[in-house]
Amino acid sequence: MITPSPRDRFALARYVVCALLLATAPAKAEDKIDPETERKAFQAFFFAKFPKVAKEEFGNGPYAVNESMRKQWKEMMEFPPYEFALDEGHAEWDKPFANGRRYADCFDNKGQGVRQTYPRFIAATGQVETLEGAINRCRVENGEKPLDPMTGLMASLAAVMSESSQGKPFAIVIPDDPRALAAYERGEEFFYSRKGQLGVSCASCHMSPAGERMRGDILAPALGIMAAMPIYRSDWGSMGTSIRRLSTCSFMTRAQPLKADDEDYRDLEYFLSYMSNGIPIVGPGTRP
Repeated sequence: MITPSPRDRFALARYVVCALLLATAPAKAEDKIDPETERKAFQAFFFAKFPKVAKEEFGNGPYAVNESMRKQWKEMMEFPPYEFALDEGHAEWDKPFANGRRYADCFDNKGQGVRQTYPRFIAATGQVETLEGAINRCRVENGEKPLDPMTGLMASLAAVMSESSQGKPFAIVIPDDPRALAAYERGEEFFYSRKGQLGVSCASCHMSPAGERMRGDILAPALGIMAAMPIYRSDWGSMGTSIRRLSTCSFMTRAQPLKADDEDYRDLEYFLSYMSNGIPIVGPGTRP
């Protein structure tokens, strides 16, 4: 018996998902499905799976698909556990660098209401840049040391930028550049490819099983899964960025976590955020 390679398994998974979601005849091998077609099919899958969940609610993850958790969440949000991070983030955001410039000088619209456009493909580097990457680039270009991209002050700054974009739908762009499309496709491959000792993929938990219980957790739908970032998690006892969440998922599936800001993580976030175009930003958020 021949064991298929990881790329063969990804190709098969992609074919099956597209065939099921689009309900069409199997595509020819040479046919290429474009990202926008895939996005519409991806979202249609979740709208059909959760017909009672409004589109704008998907960013709330398990709280959107489980009523008992939603009630607990509403009580928790009377005193959001991430408020301390917002206070820290606003203080840092308003503080000038040693050269007199500020974070606001590095971003479109002074950094207000732009979080929904990240991650972005940067033509100059040929790579995807996350929100955290843009914050660190701003710091380095202004003579400051980069921050830990997973937690701490970085999460607080990301929380401030997410707060200013609440209600604005994801608007991720894949420019007419083959390198951008390649980044999207690498992110898609990562999402569907099985990894680690448990042999599971991101899709194994966040597509068909979404809404079901795994141990004490309700599995969040992949649709909108980046909209609440950064998040405060009870099991962390602190704030974390999307990079921290992806790294934690790798650890939990007994896969080797990648380096913070690894290209594979950035491409995965690019894919997931593009799939969520039209879903409003709800971050900063909280999870069990």
